[in-house]
Amino acid sequence: MFKVVLYETEDGKTPVEDWIISLDPKLRAKLIAMLELLEEKGNALRKPYTESLGEGIFELRVIQGNNISRALFFFYVNQRIIVTNGFIKKQRKTPSSEIQIAKERRLDFLRQEKNKI
Repeated sequence: MFKVVLYETEDGKTPVEDWIISLDPKLRAKLIAMLELLEEKGNALRKPYTESLGEGIFELRVIQGNNISRALFFFYVNQRIIVTNGFIKKQRKTPSSEIQIAKERRLDFLRQEKNKI
């Protein structure tokens, strides 16, 4: 089984958790259920639930009523799934700024992991 981990800054903040808490209760419940499904299925979870955005970044797709949200993540050793950021989708394509945030947070996560050794 995989383990979903929310990205944490060096000073202990979890911006993804803050985003999840800010969501409408029904959308938040659906997102949490989808994260649990991702934890259960891992890299076997495919479309329509997940999509590769390239360079090892993936999106978890969540729809609740008219609200569409995305949580971006990457896979890491020991079957860990690191969720870097999330957003409410308002455009057809995932904004490149959100993908960039995911890449920057992945680099920061990897740096933090290296410093633990």
